[in-house]
Amino acid sequence: MRSGYGSLTRTRDPWLDRGRGCSNGQVNSERPEKPEEPEQPAAPAAPEGQDRGTPIGRRVLLGTLGLGALGVVAAPTLQRGMEAFLAGAAEKDPTGLTGLLPNGGGFRYYSVTSSVPRKDAENYQLKIDGLVDRPITYTLADLRAMPQTRMVKDVQCVTGWRVPGTPFEGVRLSRLLDAAGVRSSAGAVRFTCFDGAYSESLTLDQARRADVLVALRMQDKNLSHSHGGPVRLYVAPMYFYKSAKWLSGITVTENVRAGYWENRGYDIDAWVGRSNGRDDEPTS
Repeated sequence: MRSGYGSLTRTRDPWLDRGRGCSNGQVNSERPEKPEEPEQPAAPAAPEGQDRGTPIGRRVLLGTLGLGALGVVAAPTLQRGMEAFLAGAAEKDPTGLTGLLPNGGGFRYYSVTSSVPRKDAENYQLKIDGLVDRPITYTLADLRAMPQTRMVKDVQCVTGWRVPGTPFEGVRLSRLLDAAGVRSSAGAVRFTCFDGAYSESLTLDQARRADVLVALRMQDKNLSHSHGGPVRLYVAPMYFYKSAKWLSGITVTENVRAGYWENRGYDIDAWVGRSNGRDDEPTS
């Protein structure tokens, strides 16, 4: 169903029928609703020198999503007022929950933690290690100096919203893997983030796809902090929870390891329209 809400498209959400619910930011945390979700084990302490906030609770998440849904049917004047309010409130919101509410641009973002450290060209690093011959650490300047790939595709969240024609630009992940020298025993790639909590994984074949980027730009702008900047993962053909924000580590492993939301019920192979009980149109 088309809403009157800018570029945001709402579709029938099968997880409501299945008892399921939607990535650490750009709604990077797409999660299912379960009748009685057991307590999750405490997350390990953040690495030294890295702050980690407290993961948000399921009831808070779903309640805020419900509020966001009201904005979809709001009049344009109300939308503009809400957008202006949220822009200011998000900067002072220690929980990140204002990021759950959609705005007229089709995106609002949130974190699975209560706070996320800020990184920029002065202190950002992306470490590539694991089953590679040449472990390496890149600065933001290093990544910007590499050949860039730009693609324009729809973004689809597993909870139902879709943003058409969203430009992303960055370095193909396959280029970074080739530079590191992936060993023959490798079969997967794990991604970690400097929020201290979020993680994702892809098979090695998935990671080598031409439509998987280590993204530096989105909507033709450098990635802002709230969009997962300065560097995030972009996995075009999968639901958006696979596109991890605040990317800080790429570790080549033997097998796929379940990520943050997969450990809470989401599919690991999150192809748009072919997973999570959904039949959305493919995005890539």
